[in-house]
Amino acid sequence: MKQILLGILIFSASGIFAQYPQSSISNGLIEAKLYLPDAKNGFYRGTRFDWSGVINSLKYKDHEYFGEWYPQHDPKRHDAITGPVEAFDPIDYTTAAPGEKFLKIGIGTLRKIKNEPYRFSNHFEVLNAGKWKVRTKRDRVEFTHTLQDDSGYSYIYKKTVRLVKGKAQMILEHSLKNIGQKAINTSVFNHNFFVIDNQTTGPDFMVSMPFKISSEPAKKSLMNFKDNKMIYTRDLKKGESTMEYPTGFTGTNVGDYDFRIENQKTGAAVRIRSDRPLSHFMYWSVPTTLSPEPFIKIDALPGKEFTWAITYDFYTIDKK
Repeated sequence: MKQILLGILIFSASGIFAQYPQSSISNGLIEAKLYLPDAKNGFYRGTRFDWSGVINSLKYKDHEYFGEWYPQHDPKRHDAITGPVEAFDPIDYTTAAPGEKFLKIGIGTLRKIKNEPYRFSNHFEVLNAGKWKVRTKRDRVEFTHTLQDDSGYSYIYKKTVRLVKGKAQMILEHSLKNIGQKAINTSVFNHNFFVIDNQTTGPDFMVSMPFKISSEPAKKSLMNFKDNKMIYTRDLKKGESTMEYPTGFTGTNVGDYDFRIENQKTGAAVRIRSDRPLSHFMYWSVPTTLSPEPFIKIDALPGKEFTWAITYDFYTIDKK
Protein backbone atom coordinates (compact mmCIF):
# COMPACT_ATOMS: atom_id res chain seq x y z
CA MET A 1 0.00 0.00 0.00
CA LYS A 2 2.84 2.43 0.89
CA GLN A 3 4.46 1.80 -2.52
CA ILE A 4 1.14 2.45 -4.28
CA LEU A 5 0.62 5.72 -2.39
CA LEU A 6 4.22 6.79 -3.06
CA GLY A 7 3.73 6.05 -6.75
CA ILE A 8 0.59 8.18 -6.81
CA LEU A 9 2.42 11.07 -5.09
CA ILE A 10 5.35 10.85 -7.52
CA PHE A 11 3.00 10.75 -10.53
CA SER A 12 1.04 13.68 -9.13
CA ALA A 13 4.20 15.71 -8.46
CA SER A 14 5.48 14.99 -11.98
CA GLY A 15 2.21 16.26 -13.43
CA ILE A 16 2.32 19.41 -11.32
CA PHE A 17 5.94 20.08 -12.31
CA ALA A 18 4.98 20.03 -16.00
CA GLN A 19 2.32 22.73 -15.47
CA TYR A 20 4.61 25.55 -14.35
CA PRO A 21 7.60 27.46 -15.82
CA GLN A 22 10.69 25.44 -14.97
CA SER A 23 14.36 24.70 -15.65
CA SER A 24 16.61 21.69 -15.17
CA ILE A 25 20.33 21.83 -14.42
CA SER A 26 23.12 19.30 -13.89
CA ASN A 27 26.86 19.13 -13.27
CA GLY A 28 27.09 15.40 -14.01
CA LEU A 29 26.86 14.47 -10.33
CA ILE A 30 23.74 16.37 -9.25
CA GLU A 31 20.52 16.85 -11.18
CA ALA A 32 18.09 19.54 -10.06
CA LYS A 33 14.75 20.94 -11.22
CA LEU A 34 13.64 24.46 -10.40
CA TYR A 35 10.41 26.39 -10.72
CA LEU A 36 10.76 29.90 -12.14
CA PRO A 37 9.13 33.12 -10.85
CA ASP A 38 6.02 34.11 -12.79
CA ALA A 39 3.30 36.40 -11.43
CA LYS A 40 0.58 34.75 -13.54
CA ASN A 41 1.66 31.13 -14.01
CA GLY A 42 4.31 30.47 -11.37
CA PHE A 43 4.32 27.45 -9.08
CA TYR A 44 4.64 29.80 -6.08
CA ARG A 45 2.74 33.09 -5.98
CA GLY A 46 2.52 33.44 -2.22
CA THR A 47 3.78 36.44 -0.27
CA ARG A 48 5.97 34.81 2.36
CA PHE A 49 8.96 33.44 0.45
CA ASP A 50 11.32 34.90 -2.14
CA TRP A 51 10.09 33.69 -5.55
CA SER A 52 13.53 32.64 -6.81
CA GLY A 53 15.42 29.38 -6.27
CA VAL A 54 12.40 27.11 -5.72
CA ILE A 55 13.90 23.62 -6.12
CA ASN A 56 11.37 20.85 -6.68
CA SER A 57 13.89 18.02 -7.00
CA LEU A 58 17.59 17.48 -6.38
CA LYS A 59 19.11 14.06 -6.88
CA TYR A 60 22.56 12.80 -5.96
CA LYS A 61 23.53 9.12 -6.16
CA ASP A 62 19.85 8.13 -6.51
CA HIS A 63 18.96 10.02 -3.33
CA GLU A 64 16.24 12.69 -3.44
CA TYR A 65 16.59 15.75 -1.23
CA PHE A 66 13.62 18.00 -2.04
CA GLY A 67 10.00 17.70 -3.12
CA GLU A 68 6.43 18.41 -2.16
CA TRP A 69 5.82 17.79 1.53
CA TYR A 70 2.17 18.91 1.71
CA PRO A 71 -0.98 17.08 0.45
CA GLN A 72 -2.46 19.68 -1.91
CA HIS A 73 -0.95 22.53 -3.92
CA ASP A 74 -2.27 26.09 -3.96
CA PRO A 75 0.13 28.57 -5.67
CA LYS A 76 -0.96 31.38 -3.34
CA ARG A 77 -0.69 29.45 -0.08
CA HIS A 78 2.14 30.83 2.06
CA ASP A 79 3.98 27.52 2.52
CA ALA A 80 3.06 25.63 -0.67
CA ILE A 81 6.68 25.66 -1.78
CA THR A 82 9.64 23.29 -2.04
CA GLY A 83 13.37 23.27 -1.59
CA PRO A 84 15.82 25.61 0.14
CA VAL A 85 13.65 28.71 -0.16
CA GLU A 86 14.31 31.98 1.64
CA ALA A 87 12.15 34.56 3.37
CA PHE A 88 13.09 38.14 4.23
CA ASP A 89 11.60 39.90 7.23
CA PRO A 90 9.07 42.55 6.15
CA ILE A 91 10.30 46.14 6.01
CA ASP A 92 8.11 49.03 7.29
CA TYR A 93 5.18 46.74 8.13
CA THR A 94 4.80 48.03 11.69
CA THR A 95 4.80 51.70 10.64
CA ALA A 96 2.44 51.26 7.68
CA ALA A 97 -1.25 52.00 8.19
CA PRO A 98 -3.86 49.58 6.84
CA GLY A 99 -3.95 50.00 3.06
CA GLU A 100 -0.40 51.35 2.91
CA LYS A 101 2.58 49.48 1.50
CA PHE A 102 5.44 47.54 3.02
CA LEU A 103 8.34 45.64 1.45
CA LYS A 104 9.22 41.97 1.10
CA ILE A 105 12.46 41.44 -0.82
CA GLY A 106 12.12 38.85 -3.57
CA ILE A 107 8.40 39.58 -3.90
CA GLY A 108 7.90 43.36 -4.02
CA THR A 109 5.81 45.96 -2.21
CA LEU A 110 2.64 44.64 -0.57
CA ARG A 111 -0.50 46.22 0.85
CA LYS A 112 -1.05 45.95 4.61
CA ILE A 113 -4.47 44.43 5.29
CA LYS A 114 -5.33 45.70 8.75
CA ASN A 115 -3.78 46.95 11.96
CA GLU A 116 -2.50 43.69 13.40
CA PRO A 117 0.92 42.05 13.89
CA TYR A 118 2.52 40.66 10.75
CA ARG A 119 1.38 37.10 10.03
CA PHE A 120 3.43 35.21 7.47
CA SER A 121 0.43 32.99 6.72
CA ASN A 122 -1.57 35.94 5.35
CA HIS A 123 -1.74 36.52 1.62
CA PHE A 124 -1.11 40.18 0.81
CA GLU A 125 -1.94 42.07 -2.36
CA VAL A 126 1.19 42.71 -4.43
CA LEU A 127 1.27 46.40 -5.41
CA ASN A 128 4.62 46.41 -7.21
CA ALA A 129 6.13 43.06 -8.21
CA GLY A 130 9.16 44.63 -9.90
CA LYS A 131 10.73 42.82 -12.85
CA TRP A 132 12.25 39.36 -12.94
CA LYS A 133 14.98 38.25 -15.33
CA VAL A 134 16.00 34.59 -15.46
CA ARG A 135 19.01 33.13 -17.26
CA THR A 136 19.56 29.36 -17.37
CA LYS A 137 22.85 27.64 -18.15
CA ARG A 138 23.73 23.96 -18.05
CA ASP A 139 24.76 23.98 -14.39
CA ARG A 140 23.06 27.08 -12.96
CA VAL A 141 20.06 29.37 -12.96
CA GLU A 142 20.59 33.11 -12.45
CA PHE A 143 17.70 35.18 -11.10
CA THR A 144 17.58 38.99 -11.03
CA HIS A 145 14.75 40.89 -9.34
CA THR A 146 14.74 44.64 -9.91
CA LEU A 147 12.36 46.76 -7.85
CA GLN A 148 11.96 50.51 -8.29
CA ASP A 149 9.34 51.98 -6.00
CA ASP A 150 8.15 55.41 -4.89
CA SER A 151 8.31 54.29 -1.24
CA GLY A 152 12.03 55.08 -1.24
CA TYR A 153 12.98 51.39 -1.34
CA SER A 154 14.52 50.14 -4.56
CA TYR A 155 16.98 47.32 -5.14
CA ILE A 156 18.59 44.86 -7.52
CA TYR A 157 18.48 41.40 -5.97
CA LYS A 158 20.49 38.64 -7.64
CA LYS A 159 20.43 34.97 -6.73
CA THR A 160 22.26 32.20 -8.54
CA VAL A 161 21.65 28.51 -7.91
CA ARG A 162 24.91 26.93 -9.06
CA LEU A 163 26.10 23.32 -9.16
CA VAL A 164 29.87 23.25 -8.71
CA LYS A 165 31.89 21.52 -11.41
CA GLY A 166 33.27 18.15 -10.33
CA LYS A 167 31.71 18.30 -6.85
CA ALA A 168 28.51 17.12 -5.20
CA GLN A 169 27.98 20.71 -4.17
CA MET A 170 25.40 23.44 -4.72
CA ILE A 171 25.93 27.09 -3.89
CA LEU A 172 23.24 29.73 -3.52
CA GLU A 173 25.00 33.02 -4.33
CA HIS A 174 23.22 36.27 -3.42
CA SER A 175 23.73 39.98 -3.82
CA LEU A 176 21.41 42.82 -2.82
CA LYS A 177 22.25 46.27 -4.19
CA ASN A 178 20.37 49.16 -2.65
CA ILE A 179 19.44 51.60 -5.45
CA GLY A 180 16.85 53.47 -3.38
CA GLN A 181 16.91 56.38 -0.95
CA LYS A 182 16.30 54.41 2.24
CA ALA A 183 18.59 51.99 4.05
CA ILE A 184 17.64 48.31 3.87
CA ASN A 185 17.87 46.64 7.28
CA THR A 186 16.32 43.21 7.59
CA SER A 187 17.02 39.51 8.15
CA VAL A 188 16.69 36.53 5.86
CA PHE A 189 16.37 32.86 6.66
CA ASN A 190 16.44 29.68 4.61
CA HIS A 191 13.59 27.30 5.39
CA ASN A 192 15.26 24.37 3.56
CA PHE A 193 12.22 22.02 3.52
CA PHE A 194 14.25 18.82 3.18
CA VAL A 195 12.31 15.81 1.92
CA ILE A 196 15.09 13.23 2.01
CA ASP A 197 14.22 10.00 0.21
CA ASN A 198 10.59 10.47 1.29
CA GLN A 199 11.51 9.18 4.75
CA THR A 200 9.29 9.90 7.75
CA THR A 201 10.85 12.40 10.14
CA GLY A 202 12.13 10.50 13.18
CA PRO A 203 15.13 8.75 14.81
CA ASP A 204 16.63 7.72 11.46
CA PHE A 205 17.58 11.38 11.01
CA MET A 206 20.55 12.86 12.85
CA VAL A 207 20.78 16.66 12.95
CA SER A 208 24.02 18.25 14.17
CA MET A 209 25.65 21.67 14.43
CA PRO A 210 29.16 22.90 15.36
CA PHE A 211 28.21 24.30 18.76
CA LYS A 212 26.98 22.65 21.95
CA ILE A 213 23.28 23.28 22.35
CA SER A 214 22.72 25.19 25.60
CA SER A 215 18.90 25.21 25.62
CA GLU A 216 16.31 22.55 26.37
CA PRO A 217 13.93 21.15 23.74
CA ALA A 218 10.41 22.55 23.72
CA LYS A 219 8.89 19.13 23.10
CA LYS A 220 10.90 16.60 25.07
CA SER A 221 8.41 13.89 24.12
CA LEU A 222 9.52 14.20 20.48
CA MET A 223 13.12 15.43 20.60
CA ASN A 224 16.19 15.47 22.82
CA PHE A 225 19.31 17.65 22.66
CA LYS A 226 22.66 15.98 23.37
CA ASP A 227 25.85 18.02 23.04
CA ASN A 228 25.65 19.35 19.46
CA LYS A 229 22.95 16.97 18.23
CA MET A 230 19.17 17.03 17.92
CA ILE A 231 17.73 13.55 18.32
CA TYR A 232 14.17 12.41 17.65
CA THR A 233 12.66 10.08 20.24
CA ARG A 234 10.30 8.49 17.69
CA ASP A 235 8.74 8.98 14.27
CA LEU A 236 6.44 11.97 14.02
CA LYS A 237 2.78 11.13 13.45
CA LYS A 238 0.33 12.97 11.22
CA GLY A 239 -0.56 16.28 12.85
CA GLU A 240 2.58 16.40 15.01
CA SER A 241 5.33 18.98 14.61
CA THR A 242 8.42 20.31 16.34
CA MET A 243 9.34 23.98 16.71
CA GLU A 244 12.69 24.32 18.45
CA TYR A 245 14.97 27.27 19.22
CA PRO A 246 18.44 25.82 19.90
CA THR A 247 20.96 28.23 21.40
CA GLY A 248 24.70 28.08 21.98
CA PHE A 249 25.95 29.97 18.92
CA THR A 250 27.80 33.27 19.31
CA GLY A 251 25.95 35.41 16.77
CA THR A 252 29.26 36.66 15.35
CA ASN A 253 31.08 33.49 14.29
CA VAL A 254 30.67 32.42 10.65
CA GLY A 255 31.59 28.88 11.69
CA ASP A 256 28.35 28.54 13.68
CA TYR A 257 26.39 28.41 10.41
CA ASP A 258 27.30 24.79 9.69
CA PHE A 259 24.63 22.11 9.93
CA ARG A 260 24.44 18.46 8.96
CA ILE A 261 21.46 16.20 8.35
CA GLU A 262 22.11 12.49 7.92
CA ASN A 263 19.63 9.69 7.33
CA GLN A 264 20.99 6.49 8.83
CA LYS A 265 18.45 4.30 7.04
CA THR A 266 19.05 5.40 3.43
CA GLY A 267 22.55 6.86 3.80
CA ALA A 268 21.66 10.26 2.32
CA ALA A 269 23.31 13.26 3.96
CA VAL A 270 23.84 16.99 3.49
CA ARG A 271 25.95 19.75 5.04
CA ILE A 272 24.80 23.40 4.96
CA ARG A 273 27.20 26.33 5.47
CA SER A 274 27.26 30.09 4.93
CA ASP A 275 29.84 32.85 4.68
CA ARG A 276 27.85 35.05 7.08
CA PRO A 277 27.34 34.65 10.85
CA LEU A 278 24.27 32.92 12.21
CA SER A 279 22.10 35.58 13.87
CA HIS A 280 19.15 33.41 14.90
CA PHE A 281 18.19 29.76 14.56
CA MET A 282 14.95 27.83 14.58
CA TYR A 283 14.18 24.24 13.69
CA TRP A 284 10.80 23.03 12.44
CA SER A 285 9.64 19.63 11.30
CA VAL A 286 6.53 17.61 10.50
CA PRO A 287 6.34 13.95 9.42
CA THR A 288 7.03 14.81 5.76
CA THR A 289 9.80 17.42 6.01
CA LEU A 290 12.52 18.70 8.34
CA SER A 291 13.72 22.27 8.24
CA PRO A 292 16.70 23.88 9.93
CA GLU A 293 15.98 27.62 9.67
CA PRO A 294 19.21 29.68 9.95
CA PHE A 295 18.96 33.49 9.88
CA ILE A 296 21.47 36.14 8.85
CA LYS A 297 21.25 39.93 9.18
CA ILE A 298 21.27 42.19 6.14
CA ASP A 299 22.32 45.85 6.14
CA ALA A 300 22.63 47.82 2.91
CA LEU A 301 22.86 51.61 2.87
CA PRO A 302 21.78 53.48 -0.29
CA GLY A 303 24.26 52.76 -3.07
CA LYS A 304 25.79 49.81 -1.21
CA GLU A 305 25.66 46.09 -1.93
CA PHE A 306 25.35 43.20 0.52
CA THR A 307 26.42 39.68 -0.50
CA TRP A 308 26.09 36.23 1.03
CA ALA A 309 26.33 32.60 -0.02
CA ILE A 310 24.98 29.30 1.25
CA THR A 311 26.80 26.08 0.35
CA TYR A 312 25.24 22.61 0.29
CA ASP A 313 27.54 19.57 0.27
CA PHE A 314 25.72 16.34 -0.57
CA TYR A 315 27.27 13.07 0.55
CA THR A 316 26.44 9.57 1.75
CA ILE A 317 27.08 7.64 4.96
CA ASP A 318 27.02 3.95 5.78
CA LYS A 319 23.51 2.69 6.42
CA LYS A 320 22.64 1.36 9.87
